[in-house]
Amino acid sequence: MDRRFALRVGVAIGGVLAGAVQATADPVGPVAPVAAAFGAREALRQASLSPDGTHIAMIVAIEGPGEALQVADLATGGTPKTILRTSGNPEHLNTCHWSADTRIICQISASIEGGRGALGFSRTIAINSDGDKMKMLTAAASDRALDVMQDGGTVIDWTAAGAPGSVLMTRKFVPEMSTGTHLANTTDGLGVERIDTISLARHVVEPGRDGAVEYISDGRGVVRIVGTRSKTSLGYDTSVIRYTYRKPGDRNWQPLGLLRLDGTGDAGFNPYAVDADLNVAYGFADKDGRQALYKVALDGTLKRDLVLARPDVDVDGLIRIGRQRRVVGASYATERREAEFFDPALRTLAAALNKALPGQPLITFVDASGDEGKLLLHAGSDTDPGRYYVLDRASKHMAEVLPVRPQLTGMTLAKVQAIRFRAGDGTMIPGYLTLPAGSSGKGLPAIVMPHGGPGSRDEWGFDWLAQFYAARGFAVLQPNFRGSTGYGSAWFQKNGFQSWQTAIGDVNDAGRWLLSQGIAAPDKLAIVGWSYGGYAALQSAVLDARLYKAIVAIAPVTDLDSLREESRNYTDYAMVDAFVGRGPHVEAGSPARHADAITAPVLLFHGDKDRNVGVAESRLMAARLKSAGRKAELVEFPGLDHQLDDAAARTTLLSRSDAFLRASLGL
Repeated sequence: MDRRFALRVGVAIGGVLAGAVQATADPVGPVAPVAAAFGAREALRQASLSPDGTHIAMIVAIEGPGEALQVADLATGGTPKTILRTSGNPEHLNTCHWSADTRIICQISASIEGGRGALGFSRTIAINSDGDKMKMLTAAASDRALDVMQDGGTVIDWTAAGAPGSVLMTRKFVPEMSTGTHLANTTDGLGVERIDTISLARHVVEPGRDGAVEYISDGRGVVRIVGTRSKTSLGYDTSVIRYTYRKPGDRNWQPLGLLRLDGTGDAGFNPYAVDADLNVAYGFADKDGRQALYKVALDGTLKRDLVLARPDVDVDGLIRIGRQRRVVGASYATERREAEFFDPALRTLAAALNKALPGQPLITFVDASGDEGKLLLHAGSDTDPGRYYVLDRASKHMAEVLPVRPQLTGMTLAKVQAIRFRAGDGTMIPGYLTLPAGSSGKGLPAIVMPHGGPGSRDEWGFDWLAQFYAARGFAVLQPNFRGSTGYGSAWFQKNGFQSWQTAIGDVNDAGRWLLSQGIAAPDKLAIVGWSYGGYAALQSAVLDARLYKAIVAIAPVTDLDSLREESRNYTDYAMVDAFVGRGPHVEAGSPARHADAITAPVLLFHGDKDRNVGVAESRLMAARLKSAGRKAELVEFPGLDHQLDDAAARTTLLSRSDAFLRASLGL
């Protein structure tokens, strides 16, 4: 494949970020430039290719936590035009996609403090590619509404029948007060509308349905599947979603199956997409204790065929392409993320791309022109944060658009290797080891970094947090402890909270392995974690107070009952209650209740607008540690949420944690 770079586009877009810092990874040098480079947000956060393949819409990071929507002309390569900006406090620009050659749809979210806690809202807008005629697509709320409309709608079909620019979009119907009028809306629940994003004409395709939580179309403007979820007598969501479907040309709904979300027994079938040509639904279900991809016939027989399964890991990704979002493959993560394509042409193309981009094996098809003649790709690796390309399939020319993290240009990043270590009970635990570039790999200060979730896992690739510490001379081990997803139900166990002793035991065995291999120097071992990883960092010291000499916990859970109570005023309370569970593990597994057992110094970071884990959890932990006479410090970031999505905040987190670790480990 001929590889040619459109430098005009790359330079022009990169010019917007001309102030980027190029840092040198010097473990004994000043931390400020390194922290600033790694703490910078991703410059290009999301991108979409216009239907005619001539323009790219890009969400880019701007000052503070804000975002901007820019449009670049691929033909001229001129400076991209900024047509929309959000401040990040409180509104964020989440996603933007083209509905027509000159029309873009964006979803904006915000969090607003209410009497019972923070409420999340979303709104969907349409805007011309030149910044003109910005209009709200979310249906206007009535002053007679009997409920708050938080959900601003999601596009489920980009090629709905009708004029160019027509889409299918979900709508939350809210009943209205009917006193004194016959015009009040009495419909309640989630429905679907066909909306012309240019004229704004709208037509109800599926009326609001009580309990509806999801609609799936066939990519041709026809809704084929709906998922509904009932509530308890107290108004909380139940743990079962019931899916129904329609045969082609039939308006009657028929049972498709149940999806159980509580982790008990067979989870059932989880549909993701409909193939109109094959008349099947693609989705995931259990096979021998691991998740596999199936297709189910939508012809009345519900015949189920296995599409892809693995004996070692879950198949957890569906690869889709084009404006009809057709299914072309699936993916799974062994030591690395791997893809299997069902489409022969794309299978050949993927193989060619791997040869053309040998240093960037993680390749994703992001978007496509209407005829799929041009593709927008993202490619990266462990030592490359990634960059976007546009591929012309006819000419076989590929143009680089922009690196995701230009601030790291010129820096030698650390390689990541997949490893396995033996837990105390003999189980081999997978993980990823990052060693400082150019180091011997022995006698280093070292960090164990458990992932968040706990319903998650680490994968091979670029990780800005691990790479920063490696650039500062630390070895970093990221264990996929039992309680992680991706390895089947037996590995997940009850989850990382209810099975905390196993999960945290694996995390501590990761630290012992670093010491036994001579990678970590004696008394130079620390633990750093975010979210559940922060919980694991704190709880690890409750299990073994002498192993780690310093603890950094970012937005951590510190008390399981507190985590449960944070959800009491939300509809997912019953699910969170079941996930946390009840019994002796709540007391034993809450680090804030065992602060006196933690002897290592602790540094906590938390955003005070965190809706995932409230800042009160870190405040409680800091207070309990100080009451027990332990060394603890809490750094709060005003106005920021769980992700701390702000370059200044992340730079502070990196520089202060680096100083804390060095002081605590005597470096």
